[in-house]
Amino acid sequence: MGTRAIYEADVIVVGFGAAGGCAAIEAHDAGADVLIVEKQPQDAHYSNSRMSGGGYHSPRPDGDRAALKAYAMAMFSGENIGNHLDGEVHDFADDHAQLWADLAPDNDAFMRRLDPQFNSVEVGAAAFRHFPGAVESGYSVMRSTYSGNNDGWVGPGWGDKNTPALSHTRSEQENGEAFHACMVTGLATRNIPIHYGVRARSLILDDAGAVVGVKAERDGNTVIYRARRGVVLTCGGYEYNRRMRQAFLDGPGAEAWAFYGTSANTGDGIEMALRAGAGLTKASSVAARVIAAVPERRNGLKVGLNTTGIGKPNEIVVDNHGSRYAAERRITKDPSRYFFYKEALQFDTVNLTYPRIPSWMIFDATLMEAGPVVNLVVASYNAVEWGSDNRLALEKGWILQAQTIEELAARIREHPDNHGRMETERLATTVTAYNAYCAAGADPDFQRQSDTLGPVAKAPFYAIPLYMGGPNTKGGLRANARRQVLDWQDEPIARLYTAGEIASVFQFVYQGGGNLAECITFGRVAGRNAAAEPAL
Repeated sequence: MGTRAIYEADVIVVGFGAAGGCAAIEAHDAGADVLIVEKQPQDAHYSNSRMSGGGYHSPRPDGDRAALKAYAMAMFSGENIGNHLDGEVHDFADDHAQLWADLAPDNDAFMRRLDPQFNSVEVGAAAFRHFPGAVESGYSVMRSTYSGNNDGWVGPGWGDKNTPALSHTRSEQENGEAFHACMVTGLATRNIPIHYGVRARSLILDDAGAVVGVKAERDGNTVIYRARRGVVLTCGGYEYNRRMRQAFLDGPGAEAWAFYGTSANTGDGIEMALRAGAGLTKASSVAARVIAAVPERRNGLKVGLNTTGIGKPNEIVVDNHGSRYAAERRITKDPSRYFFYKEALQFDTVNLTYPRIPSWMIFDATLMEAGPVVNLVVASYNAVEWGSDNRLALEKGWILQAQTIEELAARIREHPDNHGRMETERLATTVTAYNAYCAAGADPDFQRQSDTLGPVAKAPFYAIPLYMGGPNTKGGLRANARRQVLDWQDEPIARLYTAGEIASVFQFVYQGGGNLAECITFGRVAGRNAAAEPAL
């Protein structure tokens, strides 16, 4: 390391995504001097928040707050819905749910206060309709926009999935780009400095074990950030950290998983906090389903793609042997789309294999010709070129092609991740049965939505391997409702706070838009409490 630079502020925020932005804004508005440290360079700063669909929960302010707390409790821990045996973490769930009821109804108003030009449109309600409080809470999901357009939100959609988001003007910005632009505006109007291209490496502790700063590096030089009041870790999960994935994720953590969020999320905050004595909570928790992945590597790990073609007509998903195992629309639709990966984790205890890793998207020429089967906007952030008509991906070998289903089975068997397990007769029988269900208008095996039933019948036929994955991990640092990072005895590590996917509150189930919502709600809590610490 070269020469040292030293900076000082009341509150140092590590990581600029939704949680970091909200924490910094709230700390500033509470009277603190704030500085943000961001690993990515400014001209290539693509956080998961920016790459997201820009959706966030903002229950109606006139909703029943007791019902809202009950609904939040069900999502966070599940302890109030009965027959709950999943072993999730109940500690602090009541406090988190109460804060959610108190603060989440202000999420939309908070965003609008950051930029008067920012707009939002209501696109959803409570996804878990059977949970207590789902209806009475006035639950609402908003989508970020500057144009006011509401035509773009489809399922997990990103608006126009074919036009690169970075080409949009301010008035055209939608979804994650709109959310990010609003956050940037909120920081700029407060003159909160952001130090880009600075990677935090370790926390600085005083003799009593309190966090008093951050040691970082920039262009090979050491940078010291002294915090007079506190440090807030909002630097994301561990999607692109091979060792953490192998340690935390079930199944083959490195090669059976893929993520389509930012490759900058390498678990830095988790590593730093662990060295300072932090505990972990549900480190294996992820927002994931089954998605396509390409052989291109980032940090040594293959890149995932948001596979929007799954669940559309003229497509099915099968295991390594050729059998369907779920209604395909469940993979891409709330409420199951962000924990469907658990279906793929089935382990064959006799043969000691994972028959659904990878799974296989089987589709025909009708879907192939209808447009890209992956989200091109999200792929563009990771510099993955798929092609608007899927043909480039076909040329690269990312999509397998054959003139018959039987030939397609043979192509799949040749794929190294199938290990020769695809059974020709079984796949052919599966496709024949599914096509008959389409003709009858009903799927008796898995009750797939009737409006998504379309036969796999027009040659050529195609296949794509699907791996467990999605936008982000959710498990990580253990934190209480004040958003203080806790050690393994649940004692707070003094002056250390956290929010966002590095320490998500969604430890039972997850509804789309929840990550940004918790970033707004609990990022503000973390920033406010860090700013309230006595100055050193």
